[in-house]
Amino acid sequence: MRRRAGLGAIQQQQLAAEKYKDKGSDIQESQFEQMSKQMEVFRLKLEEFAVKHKTDIRKNSQFRKQFQEMCAAIGVDPLATGKGFWSVLGMGDFYYELSVQVVEVCLAANHKTGGLMELNELRRRLIAARGQSAVHQEITNEDILMAAKKLSIFGNGFAVYKVGKGKYMVQSIPGELSMDETKILTAASNTEKGYVTLKMLTEELGWSDFRAKQSLDKTVSEGLCWVDEQDEENSHLSYWFPSLFPGRYAQSI
Repeated sequence: MRRRAGLGAIQQQQLAAEKYKDKGSDIQESQFEQMSKQMEVFRLKLEEFAVKHKTDIRKNSQFRKQFQEMCAAIGVDPLATGKGFWSVLGMGDFYYELSVQVVEVCLAANHKTGGLMELNELRRRLIAARGQSAVHQEITNEDILMAAKKLSIFGNGFAVYKVGKGKYMVQSIPGELSMDETKILTAASNTEKGYVTLKMLTEELGWSDFRAKQSLDKTVSEGLCWVDEQDEENSHLSYWFPSLFPGRYAQSI
């Protein structure tokens, strides 16, 4: 018969396990410390790069986009760093000014758009509002997204939603869009005209009539869309989102 391990053997096993555990913790702490040092080196190198290419980052929108992607890759938020990272480039005022302009443009159109504006339409209105300053410094969708996302500090009054590949909506009214409302917006944006019908939602999303009708009624009550009761093309109710109207129609609202 095999002899069972005695008390001394069990204590030795427990002691060995504790030593391995302590050693593992030491290794983790060492790795974390090394990683932190590496990230700090990356951040410093990024600052040096920013100073060296300051002019290109400020004036070239494509170069600025690539620089932002470099920052995101190592988890650096240029607008949130303690030293005011963009201040090194003289860009801090640019983004904060752009944030204010995003607020002004969105709020001015809220009574017609229901508090939602498609990103390309927001850019068009911003360029018009900026006038001559837009000529000297081009703004891109990425610039607007960065500025708009910083407005989240004011609570849920401002938010950015992705409603398809490369498509974004900027919300400028209190409250969060539900998952169903986001899906409806995505479906409407895919029509290229900015509308949906009950039939479209049941066929494309697989929803029941009740779920589709309930969700559409909610978007109407929140002022996000308009109801067309005389849609001759579809012979039934259509729900139009002014925030998704094509540019030629959006200019009139």
